[in-house]
Amino acid sequence: MPRRPQQRTLETRANLLACARASVLKVGYAGLRVDDVVTRAGVAKGTFFAHFKDKDGILECLVGDEMDRLLAEMERLPPPTSVADLADCIWPFLLFLRQDRYTFDFIIRHSGATASDQIGPIAQAFHRHAAISRVWMDQGRFRVDVPPAILAHGIQAFMIHSVGLEFCALHSGDGLRARLCEYLEAWLNVPG
Repeated sequence: MPRRPQQRTLETRANLLACARASVLKVGYAGLRVDDVVTRAGVAKGTFFAHFKDKDGILECLVGDEMDRLLAEMERLPPPTSVADLADCIWPFLLFLRQDRYTFDFIIRHSGATASDQIGPIAQAFHRHAAISRVWMDQGRFRVDVPPAILAHGIQAFMIHSVGLEFCALHSGDGLRARLCEYLEAWLNVPG
């Protein structure tokens, strides 16, 4: 039976996360430095590495926490009844994904896992997002010829693709919301 972490260990980890969050508020995710976190926390670098494998480890926790906060807001919304409603519901999440190239690349890199023991907070957040979208698609307000789970995964794919095009010189001026709505309209509405 695994031992429960000691209170001091939990407090140290929470302090490191709090200091990293404070640093991110000033310099963004791309600017986060382990040296700054340990200085703010008043601990040695070895203490940091006892809690997190590397900078990516703490970043994944921070990004995953923010994604979870945004998903909790999505869960409280009524199911969307149109593509425009759906875009409104996912817009804060989408803005988080596209805040800068570094964050987007980091999120995509950590959005999946090759083994179950590697599933981290970001991959779990994407799974949660798909579950929320699946519930919305199960309401029958959009196409019904495709299972809700597949519709949900398509929504995610078009979100990621739309954001990815934001960082592409050939498409960056096209407008994220218009592009997303165009894709979602084509994916979710069966021609009548």
